[in-house]
Amino acid sequence: MFRLAVVCLIGLLVGIGAADAQRRRQIDATPFSHAPCSVLDGQPCTPSFCSVFNDGPCIPEIDYPYGQNLQLTIESAPPQGQTAKYRKPDHDLDTIGDLFAALRSCWSPPPSDIARAGMQMSVRFSFKRSGEIIATPRVTYATAGVPADTRATYLKAINASLAGCTPLKFTSGLGGALAGRPIAIRYVDNRDLGKQAEKP
Repeated sequence: MFRLAVVCLIGLLVGIGAADAQRRRQIDATPFSHAPCSVLDGQPCTPSFCSVFNDGPCIPEIDYPYGQNLQLTIESAPPQGQTAKYRKPDHDLDTIGDLFAALRSCWSPPPSDIARAGMQMSVRFSFKRSGEIIATPRVTYATAGVPADTRATYLKAINASLAGCTPLKFTSGLGGALAGRPIAIRYVDNRDLGKQAEKP
């Protein structure tokens, strides 16, 4: 009888410890405005995962807001309510947000008559402390099944947009922090090219 009581007590303590660990590991995603993914969501969201011991969507423990790779998505038509993020700062770039706004404001997509709706292309490059690009941006992704001339058109537009904006004017602090760090930009041509073609 005593042995059964000891086993039950140990089981109870393990259960309480597991509940405490679960409470401590919960992540408050509110400051970062991310929502866990669902198969029913039609927009980008934070990838989620759970173990069999958790009962709800769990946000992975990753470094917010930026990891070792600086990643940015630039859309040809800014989403509604986000036009301020596509406006070039009127001062030396001092934060990652300033850098991203400057890069977004640089983007000039190909003319609609040679563009492809939904085209995506990702490039990767790094900056020098002076704000110059270290080497030609390298393509890491392009929409599958797209003809080579379309890929070349978008790569030419990306290179021309970046060349027209650089060198960027970094503060000494940001220049030192960014120098040599890889930056990955995903360009998305989300324009409604059919409507643009109808305009006189």
